[in-house]
Amino acid sequence: MSQTSFSGAATPADLLRSLLDADPARPLITYYDDATGERVELSVKTFDNWVAKTANLLQDELAADPDDRVALLLPAHWQTAIWLFACWSVGVLTVPAGDPAKAQLVVSGPDTLEAAQECPGQRVALALRPLGGRFPQPLPDGFLDYAVEVPAQGDRFVPWAPVDPERPALEIDGEVLSGSHTVSLAAEQAKQLGLTAEDRVLSTLSFDSWDGLAGGLLAPLAVGGSVVLCRNSENLTPEALDARIASEHVTRTLG
Repeated sequence: MSQTSFSGAATPADLLRSLLDADPARPLITYYDDATGERVELSVKTFDNWVAKTANLLQDELAADPDDRVALLLPAHWQTAIWLFACWSVGVLTVPAGDPAKAQLVVSGPDTLEAAQECPGQRVALALRPLGGRFPQPLPDGFLDYAVEVPAQGDRFVPWAPVDPERPALEIDGEVLSGSHTVSLAAEQAKQLGLTAEDRVLSTLSFDSWDGLAGGLLAPLAVGGSVVLCRNSENLTPEALDARIASEHVTRTLG
């Protein structure tokens, strides 16, 4: 299988750099939460800034290294996408919906804090509130509040060592993928879906499976496209969905 993708990226972190070089101002991820009315839009540059801060938190404050497993107990959310790319920037193995007990670090949303306490290592909690807000209530012992910790981190990230494209980067659907394999599979998924840089994909799928992660994030980005992530949209009327598709210039829908 070919190891090429948008601008020849070899790892997911390279893919983000290619997108940044191509057009830093273009919209990359638009997020809707239909339970709260939240809408967030991130340009490539803004997304990269969040990724850099999160990667610095991982590397400098949480001492993550390439031998670590990071369990992500998070929904398909704009902050989840940031954590995925931050992990890939550092070079750690990322496991969506992974077992916290087998991870050196767990990143949890508000609904999975009890399960996340099984992690024997570092624990980070995301409130997933509008505008990336802090938790309104005290966290269980042993958790850091992401919204408290990340603002002070640097806006540029440099890994302690270059990320090896052949090291394990993603464990999903019971399979461990290297960084280069993740990117090549994303490019292949984009080809199968017929995606181009002009496409804007709306997805309601979870990131816990390859179909959801690739279709709703990696495949569109692998060809220079963009995504619209929708959470809690099961009660959205067909009329409201059609209006969103039109207003966001969506070309493909998944879910």
